Amino acid sequence: MGKIHVLSEAVANQIAAGEVVERPASVVKELLENALDAGATRIKIQIEAGGKRLIQITDNGCGMVRDDALLAFERHATSKLKNAEDLLSVSTLGFRGEALPSIASVSRLRLETRAPEDSSGTVIEINGGKILKVEEAGLPGGTSITVRDLFFNTPARKKFLKAESTELSHIASLVTHYALARPEKHFELHSATNAVLVAPPVDGSSERVYQVFGKETLDQLMPLAAVQPLARIGLPQPPPWRREAEGDDVELAEPGEIRVQGFVSRPEIQKLNRSSIYIFVNGRLIRDRLVQHAITEAYRNIIPPTVFPVVLLFLEMPSAEVDVNVHPSKTEVRFRQQTVLHDFVRDTIRATLMRARPVPQFVSEIHAHPTATPSLTPGQTANSGGWRASYQADGKFQLEPQMPPATNERFHFQGGIAIEANAALSLARSNFPGAPQVDPGGLPSGAEAIPADPPFVPGEGCAPAFADEPEALGQLAPSLASLKPLGQIRDSFILAVNDEGLWIVDQHVAHERVLFEKILKQRATQSVESQRLLMPLIVELTPGQQAVFADISEELERNGFEAEPFGTRSLAVKVAPAGVEGVELEHMLYELLEQFSRSEQKLNLEAVRARIAASIACHAAIKVNMALDQDKMVWLLDALARCSFPIACPHGRPVVLRYSVRDIQKAFKRI
Repeated sequence: MGKIHVLSEAVANQIAAGEVVERPASVVKELLENALDAGATRIKIQIEAGGKRLIQITDNGCGMVRDDALLAFERHATSKLKNAEDLLSVSTLGFRGEALPSIASVSRLRLETRAPEDSSGTVIEINGGKILKVEEAGLPGGTSITVRDLFFNTPARKKFLKAESTELSHIASLVTHYALARPEKHFELHSATNAVLVAPPVDGSSERVYQVFGKETLDQLMPLAAVQPLARIGLPQPPPWRREAEGDDVELAEPGEIRVQGFVSRPEIQKLNRSSIYIFVNGRLIRDRLVQHAITEAYRNIIPPTVFPVVLLFLEMPSAEVDVNVHPSKTEVRFRQQTVLHDFVRDTIRATLMRARPVPQFVSEIHAHPTATPSLTPGQTANSGGWRASYQADGKFQLEPQMPPATNERFHFQGGIAIEANAALSLARSNFPGAPQVDPGGLPSGAEAIPADPPFVPGEGCAPAFADEPEALGQLAPSLASLKPLGQIRDSFILAVNDEGLWIVDQHVAHERVLFEKILKQRATQSVESQRLLMPLIVELTPGQQAVFADISEELERNGFEAEPFGTRSLAVKVAPAGVEGVELEHMLYELLEQFSRSEQKLNLEAVRARIAASIACHAAIKVNMALDQDKMVWLLDALARCSFPIACPHGRPVVLRYSVRDIQKAFKRI
């Protein structure tokens, strides 16, 4: 007897469930996408025990007639595809016809649905893939699917589920993402104890971000929008036999266009992972390395390479331009014109950053550090039911009770830094004999909270506050040419002033930015300045470094280097870029070779040029602990003002910090 046999339908459904249904959030995703495909404008989700005990999704979509409701639980039964050609232009979120039978095979499922044209609805109950009941009932229009006891018949799968709070957090994150992608629809997410998310329809993405995350998060993001027409290249055309059969009547598809809109964070907002990057394509939440690489390239030389921005990106393009039939969970896609899309996303984000050029604020940069939280703002979400959503350092999301508000009034400085209003007063009192010591919380140790002091009236008992002055927009870099240098701090930082406030300039990274842009311009015109060494510099290389050098040697030569083999594993450097000599030259070469050897991405010419230019600029720039005369400081500030992006060095560190007049007035309690 043969060993190969056909699996039963129940086993096949459970295998498919292993691909489609990983956890309760997977069930919510599939049913939520079905509701959106059905044209629902109001979706309510009820969760118990993190989705292990109950998942109920109710919508006001088109519903189903009795025959369709029964057929929907057959494998590969769908209303969204009719033939193979439809796979080339999938415009719906779901299309595979696997979700419902897969979910029904590992749970106790109840379907209630009614189409608008029917006077009564249909109720279907399925237990572990077996239909128990089919009956008519009076139901409202739309569909309600209740999933109970997920994985009750596959205990091995159930053991892999996490804690209830963890599973609920995954569901909350998923629903939030789709609420952001569909601002015109109403979303509700309820747990057994409270309303996790209630998002009524709004006019646009900005309103939805404000609604879900709050004003502080929206203020940290910069909006972007762009459109680019597509070429006909890559569009699928009818096969030859169809063109011959239909003759000249075959209509060629229009190329269409790519649209992008969304939000990107300012350079000072930094994360330790990519979890804060949300990408939607035609309303579908995806994970795509191509788009993520384009985002990373847009922020290159603006933020450090080890941190990541916060990005909310909505891409719209013709359905024929994207292939969603890649993975059963439909979170991975392929683009037909990958290079066009990559460059379009990169250039759009880069242009937004270059237009905004936000100035790092002095107070915020003191406490700024990259965080591992994937939320748009750490600990900030919509306040629903007294709960808040937060992310832990390991990237997990959990719900926590809302903390009670602080009793002290707070001054909110630019950049989101809050200073206790009575901090200076408490410290002043602590200087008197016998005064109790003040703890970091702002209250004397062992003391209870007391009513706040009478409100401070600006100008009472002291000189009046400065007249209101126009505050420069945080999105626009002010004219650095108006700065007047006062001197240096430890021969490393230039102290300067203008009408906008007090400025501190890092002289090394400022000169580094000036040289970086100068080198790139010289490289573009093939006029890089170089110098011939009196004695060739001999550099020993490992086999791996030799391989890297062979790849980048041509670009090194165009950036002012001249080197030739000297023995089996050595190089003799005869010519080097101007300003880099001796030990600095050797360190720079080793640094470049090490960077390119660690790179996981395939090297492209633009990235090689930027890294070489950044390394040359870093090693040739003015160093710290170097005294500068007044003329040199004036020249440096003037050269920095002419840079296209004078706010950050090529490695992403801030070049200038501003302590605005308004911040100074607040600190002295004049306003």
